[in-house]
Amino acid sequence: MTTAQMLGSLLKSARDIMRKDKGLNGDLDRLPLLTWIMFLKFLDDLERQREDEALLGGNKFKAAIEAPYRWRDWAANAQGITGDELLAFINNDEAIRPNGTRGPGLFAYLRSLSSSNGDNRRDVIATVFRGVDNRMRSGYLLRDVINKIGAIHFTSSEELHTLGALYESMLREMRDAAGDSGEFYTPRAVVRFMVDIIDPRLGEIVLDPASGTGGFLVEAYTHLAKQVKTVADRNRLQSETIMGCEPKSLPYLLCQMNLLLHGLDAPQIDPGNALRFKLSEIGEKDRVDVILTNPPFGGEEEKGIQGNFPDDRKTAETALLFLQLIMRKLRRQPTIAGRPARAAVVVPNGTLSTPGVATRIRESLLADFRIKAIVRLPHNVFAPYTDIKSNIIIFERGEPADEIFYCEPSLPLGYSLSKTKPLLYEWMEPLKELIETREETESSWSVKRAELDASLNLDIKNPRRQLVSLEDRGDLSVLAAQLRSFADEADAIHADLDETLKLLSEAPLELIGKYTAESDERIGLDYSDELALVGVSAEEGLTNPKTAIGKSPGRYKVLRAGYLAYNPMRINIGSVGVVRDSSQEGITSPDYVVFYCDPDLLPEYVYHYLRSEAGRHEINLKTKGSVRFRLYYEQLSQISIPVPADVAVQQRFVNACNRLEGLRRMVSASESAVGDCLNAATRAAFLPQDADKNIPEPTAERDVSDRTIAHEQAA
Repeated sequence: MTTAQMLGSLLKSARDIMRKDKGLNGDLDRLPLLTWIMFLKFLDDLERQREDEALLGGNKFKAAIEAPYRWRDWAANAQGITGDELLAFINNDEAIRPNGTRGPGLFAYLRSLSSSNGDNRRDVIATVFRGVDNRMRSGYLLRDVINKIGAIHFTSSEELHTLGALYESMLREMRDAAGDSGEFYTPRAVVRFMVDIIDPRLGEIVLDPASGTGGFLVEAYTHLAKQVKTVADRNRLQSETIMGCEPKSLPYLLCQMNLLLHGLDAPQIDPGNALRFKLSEIGEKDRVDVILTNPPFGGEEEKGIQGNFPDDRKTAETALLFLQLIMRKLRRQPTIAGRPARAAVVVPNGTLSTPGVATRIRESLLADFRIKAIVRLPHNVFAPYTDIKSNIIIFERGEPADEIFYCEPSLPLGYSLSKTKPLLYEWMEPLKELIETREETESSWSVKRAELDASLNLDIKNPRRQLVSLEDRGDLSVLAAQLRSFADEADAIHADLDETLKLLSEAPLELIGKYTAESDERIGLDYSDELALVGVSAEEGLTNPKTAIGKSPGRYKVLRAGYLAYNPMRINIGSVGVVRDSSQEGITSPDYVVFYCDPDLLPEYVYHYLRSEAGRHEINLKTKGSVRFRLYYEQLSQISIPVPADVAVQQRFVNACNRLEGLRRMVSASESAVGDCLNAATRAAFLPQDADKNIPEPTAERDVSDRTIAHEQAA
């Protein structure tokens, strides 16, 4: 059995054991528990190795974790403490320890560690264990898991390398279980491309201010490790090069473990919010050479964080705050490798095009930096977790360029990205040469800086790309590829929905009003022409109506990220919308009902319920007997909805619904392709060769008139 097979089997066995425990609910619980156990075994193996090295060198060794809390003291003996005794030692503030004495429990001890002895490993350990708990209820099953992990040799470079790959695989599974839009995982092809195009050099400081589980930092470390030639090089890479920031306890733990497994002995990950410092106070000593990141977007930062930014750059949109931070954090002088400080950042389309604060940030970006390229990522690159279109901005310190270079990966004909069909690196790799040469091709183009409009809109589409080329119209092989991709996506959605629907069927019915509150916030004197007017419709959810704002704009209601709005006279036909992120924020009609949810009920989950057949039935029941249909918040709050206790279940259902809506749009768009194939077949059969070149293409106007005539005839 190979090392990979042995370790894969061992981890599978450990996870199978955890599935039997009633305290754990899915991979979202199992992986963190497995991680903290692995973390303690890893630390003990590393401590033993360092202790041996210190003895050989005649030096004193100070352990980060002392007896009887080391792995060797309580976990290494397969016949050691188990059952309730093991749970008490791990969980309780005070317990009987494995050596028979009474003292702090394991987690209580680990959380109390500090770096008073000059060893920052203690701070890392304390931070990790303040953010995790042992959720297993059976001490006997927990002992079985510990024994499995005890068989791993973390000092073996072969086992460590294999574990790194296996751990990344488990992180992907956890992302799937969480239904998160990127907090836990950025597609590997995107990460690898960004690291390769930025090309960090040994001696440069690399930062990810929104580390998540450490994907960018692991890839950067691997990239830099290939440049190590001496002991001094290795020491520099280990202690002075890789830096991150992750304020959430679970991703922080996963990031630490991910980096440890890939060979970084003491990861320097700040457990605080990277945005917590005043922007104007970030000086040269705080700056770095390389920034690689996919910051959260669609989120909303609190007022205290926004106060760290200039008055004309304050915004709740997290992506815009991070972009300002990144611009400030890049070193102004050339790096130790003689290159300009540089960054590659994933941003949503709104960052490129939104007016107001975003325009002022783009102005600074264009004036103070050289934009090497904007890479337009394909639709669904983060599927199925979000369908927000995104880009990579690659920029560096230096003279601004007269032209902005754009490029996009070329996917195989008819290929549609999905959870089971991710973006591949081989489609991204050719872009590296295009960016270096700035060559214009079918998938790359340039825009002169002077040609940008007053809002500095950088959302420029490929002028050469036709949605359906004349050569492809009527090609059955293209249609077949599209239909196969639809079938693959439908199968994947079906597999995800099975378990989710079972959990939803077991969820208790709760009143919507228990988890929501109405918002009557008006824009008042804060009204400006830059605010977006938002409407709702049964077909599209949120819309951007072309109607003018009335004579009293101050009466319009404020729509914030996470809010829902509906037309009280048309909600019975599904006229409701949800503000998915801050790019959709704005104001809406004073006649609409606006409400928001508490953290235990997801807004998008409520949105899909209200648009469903079951939801519309409940709505009609609440208004039965009314002379004119109207449903206000008071009546809405009395409607019941199934509410699973685990928000992750709601999120998985939302993801499935969003994917089905996306599939519906794609299938609808393919209807014209079927017509093209029929036309192509009949032309090939009944027209002389080349005769069809003289037949004009049907116009949209003719198509509309034909349908109008058909409708009138049917009537």
